[in-house]
Amino acid sequence: METSSAPASSSPAERAKVAAAAAAASAVEWYDYFVFGIAAALIFSTQFFPAASPVAGVLASFATFAVGFLARPLGGVLAGTLGDRHGRKPVLVVSLTTMGISTALIGALPSYSTLGLGAPALLVALRVLQGVAVGAQWGGAMLLATEYAPPGRRGLYGSVVQLGVPISLVLANCLFLVTSAAMSRADFALWGWRVPFLLGGLILLLAWYIHRRVEETPEFRRAEAQLAAAEAPGRSPLHRILREHFGTVVLAAGSFIVNHATFYIGITGVLDYTTRHLGMPRSTVLTVVLLGSVLQLGIIPLSARISDRVGRIPVYTLGIGGLLLWAVPMFLLIDTRSVPALVVALFVSSTFLSIMYGPQAALFSELFDAEVRYTGASLGYQISGVLGGGLAPLFMVLLLENTRTSLSVSAYMVVLAVIGLVSVWLLARRSPNRAGAEERAVPAE
Repeated sequence: METSSAPASSSPAERAKVAAAAAAASAVEWYDYFVFGIAAALIFSTQFFPAASPVAGVLASFATFAVGFLARPLGGVLAGTLGDRHGRKPVLVVSLTTMGISTALIGALPSYSTLGLGAPALLVALRVLQGVAVGAQWGGAMLLATEYAPPGRRGLYGSVVQLGVPISLVLANCLFLVTSAAMSRADFALWGWRVPFLLGGLILLLAWYIHRRVEETPEFRRAEAQLAAAEAPGRSPLHRILREHFGTVVLAAGSFIVNHATFYIGITGVLDYTTRHLGMPRSTVLTVVLLGSVLQLGIIPLSARISDRVGRIPVYTLGIGGLLLWAVPMFLLIDTRSVPALVVALFVSSTFLSIMYGPQAALFSELFDAEVRYTGASLGYQISGVLGGGLAPLFMVLLLENTRTSLSVSAYMVVLAVIGLVSVWLLARRSPNRAGAEERAVPAE
């Protein structure tokens, strides 16, 4: 198992440039993805599904949101196969380009009143493209950062990609807050919601920069040279993953389902629940979600750096355990309709999510060899996205409508956390030299 990613020839300036590019790629791509989630909770039910009842409209809107997650494993498989054969950088550039075009087109999409059934059909198609793009992006950005990392810093370098999630969520929430505050409710419903989507097209500039200025990762170049020296084509990365590492992929996915589900419950499900069920002001809830994302900016790199010293598994397990214990208090606080209680509920949840999220990129990277790493890490991450994030807001609405109590959502989170703890325990037993014991106790440069 390699403990050093970047060769001595990689200068600190080059590493910093690559890390910044990977973080920016993650931030802008997730921004494009998250504006859809916020719009699904606030506006899509009336713009694209107005013929339905309010509850049915929200369910249809969240189902469209979930479609993007169903497409993510496809993006992960396609990108993994190409990325493990042809390099991390070109696949990342293609994924950014796809995301930018599809997001800008959503911003220009006619509503149901103009196009009829064609409007939701096109919305679903563009959401599928978003899902494929983000499924391809995460592995490329994550490997670009971790495979350039100096010894003992893989967790920290991986966390810069993870920081793209709260950064993008802050940007998305800020734009929705500004646009909704700057115009009437009617104007926001008519055209204001489109502004964040149209701005998402600027991601194309970053794709061009990475294409022109960022070099391929050292670990991929080494793996490519080894395959060439063997003078025989190996089996496809996907074939190797399914044949030799499928159990590891499943456990990796299981370990992260609760993180995905809790995150999307917090930023999308709670937004719908607090505004539609509890009658809380939309701007207030958006502001609380935004501040929770700002909190993550400090905790994610801190937990990643700690994992570089003590191992990934202890830090990761702490985050899962915290989500397990907080699931019930979180919704008891939200149900008070008190803004301070909502702040505490989402801030504590964000803290435990960040503790998990910080070391996650490095952990998934270290579970697989370099020649199949893009495929294996991406597939594990995107499967957890489908089972956790994509279905969570939809399940939350169904649970609330059928049980009439938010504690059913808490129970759902508890079950996923238990699955996560069992998966991490099995990962540690299955791959003790990979899961949690990789690069600790290496002095910082």
